[in-house]
Amino acid sequence: MITVFERPRSLKPVSSHFCPGCHHGTVHRLVARALDRLELQQQTIGIASVGCSVLLYEYFDIDVVESPHGRAPAVATGVKRVHPDSIVFTYQGDGDLAAIGTAEIIHAANRGENITVIFVNNTTYGMTGGQMAPTSLGGQVTTTTPYGRDLEKDGNPIRMAEMMALLDGTHFSARVAVDAPKRVAQAGRVIQKAFEMQKNGAGFTFVEVLAACPTNWGLSALDANERISQEMMPCFPLGTFKDLSASQG
Repeated sequence: MITVFERPRSLKPVSSHFCPGCHHGTVHRLVARALDRLELQQQTIGIASVGCSVLLYEYFDIDVVESPHGRAPAVATGVKRVHPDSIVFTYQGDGDLAAIGTAEIIHAANRGENITVIFVNNTTYGMTGGQMAPTSLGGQVTTTTPYGRDLEKDGNPIRMAEMMALLDGTHFSARVAVDAPKRVAQAGRVIQKAFEMQKNGAGFTFVEVLAACPTNWGLSALDANERISQEMMPCFPLGTFKDLSASQG
């Protein structure tokens, strides 16, 4: 049986600008496929952050609003409150969400805003030169930690999915990865569930995706992909950390 690649309707028929081995294209496809399967394309508004995620509007065939650096959850809150019948999601990297936008993501979750957040964690500031991010691993070499991240001096990596799960307003928080076909399939199911919960009015839903950044990691695409399972997953375990839909039947 021959499997034919079919572009999700929610994606534009354009070529990707992302670096070889980057997983943003994979995550884009999973988000778009979820919107297609739930028939949400025409009512969805994406909120683009700053970083490698900034060109969201170049790839998604939906309405997109640009936000200042780190402020996507605040912009999404405003958009959702003005258009409560729309599906609103942010698409953010770890420098944008976990550093510059820490206040926005925590308070949006705590308020229980009925939005979905797709958080791409590649342990580095991708677009701005590969600086240390809050999620950078211990010992990880970046442009601002040339001798490796010093946990005693720089602190430990922040585990955002677990942090979001602690907030009362969060209804769903999970972490997935896209380094292997089986995990890509699982990530797709989790992302779709997050959007489905928003569609049903559940509240704040959050999906963290472990992804590769070969360029800033200084690795080949293959080695960067393998690093996810060998180095990132021990620090950032996969799983669902909160799911109120289960308790609600």
